[in-house]
Amino acid sequence: MKRAYLLVLVALFTLVTWLPFALKIQLPGWNLDFSEGSKILWQNFDGPNYLIVEKTWYNKEKIVNDFSVTEPAEYFPAHFPLYPAAIAVLDPFLKGPTAMLLATLLGSLLCFWMFHKYLAEFKLSLNPFWLSLVFMILPARWVAIRAIGSPEPWFILFILASLFYFKKGKYLWAGIFGALAQITKSPAIILLAAYGIFAMVESVKTKKIQWKYWPLLIQLAVIPVLFWFFRIRTGDVWAYFHSGDNIHLFWPPFSVFTPIGKNWVGSFWLEDVIWTWLIFGVGIMKLKEKKLIIEYYFAGLFFLSTLLVAHRDISRYILPVAPLVLIGWDKLIEKKELKIIAGLLVIPILLFTWNFLLNNTAPVADWAPYL
Repeated sequence: MKRAYLLVLVALFTLVTWLPFALKIQLPGWNLDFSEGSKILWQNFDGPNYLIVEKTWYNKEKIVNDFSVTEPAEYFPAHFPLYPAAIAVLDPFLKGPTAMLLATLLGSLLCFWMFHKYLAEFKLSLNPFWLSLVFMILPARWVAIRAIGSPEPWFILFILASLFYFKKGKYLWAGIFGALAQITKSPAIILLAAYGIFAMVESVKTKKIQWKYWPLLIQLAVIPVLFWFFRIRTGDVWAYFHSGDNIHLFWPPFSVFTPIGKNWVGSFWLEDVIWTWLIFGVGIMKLKEKKLIIEYYFAGLFFLSTLLVAHRDISRYILPVAPLVLIGWDKLIEKKELKIIAGLLVIPILLFTWNFLLNNTAPVADWAPYL
């Protein structure tokens, strides 16, 4: 029953986030103007790009002829096909942008359902319902992501589902959900690396190859299938790697603080990145203390990968490990002091989200092809 209440609250919170856009109101005290309406939600990065994929399935001619975009047609394989497929299921019944927002909402509801189930099944929290509520508002970037066209809710859902079945010893299902994560976003490969490390460590400890983990290789097997799909649709089997400036990993680490990633950093006001790494890093170390080894391997590897990211939006890059970090911080999150501060922060989190959405928009000259 609590899980049902949780999903109702998640849906209501998303509706509250959408409400000022739907009403086209102004908040004069805070100087926020929503008069352009819901199209701002449609227009937020990277929603229009995923809609273009859903409408064209990477066909270069259709992209060039039907859409006025600033990016070359080769750019769109950077956006993997599972989330566009979720939009496509709803598109026959709704306009494309509305289908996109509802696809995100559906992914969010399933993600929270899986998170609560994960917490309750393995007793990872003193209060799974409360920790899930905290995940509803923190990190604040997660609130904005759930309000627009984005694959992250689906990606995190599949990550959690894969880890859940791995811990249950159901490695076939872990591999299947890992494969679904892999065709949602490319960083899913880090999950497979974590499974590989876990299997190798266990093999060394037991001095015996652990063949029971072989179904996890389903995730690896789906990669050539994905590339073959790109070959059919674009004529280039390596289309993802030829999609341009979208892989923001640079050596040496911490290049976000240097001119190396200047095209994607755009500001020297980056102290928040250090706070993000501190909070996430300590939370991940606490997973080890709790003997949550597979979570520690995955979250740790993912965390290390973000140290190589030279992009202003590191708070989005690191989102897939946020639910695991919250598990690490569970004892602190249960404290009365945090509950008071979390309640106080709901309003500024909404203000941050609304301001972010009002400004993080892609240039769209004509919405007709997207509908």
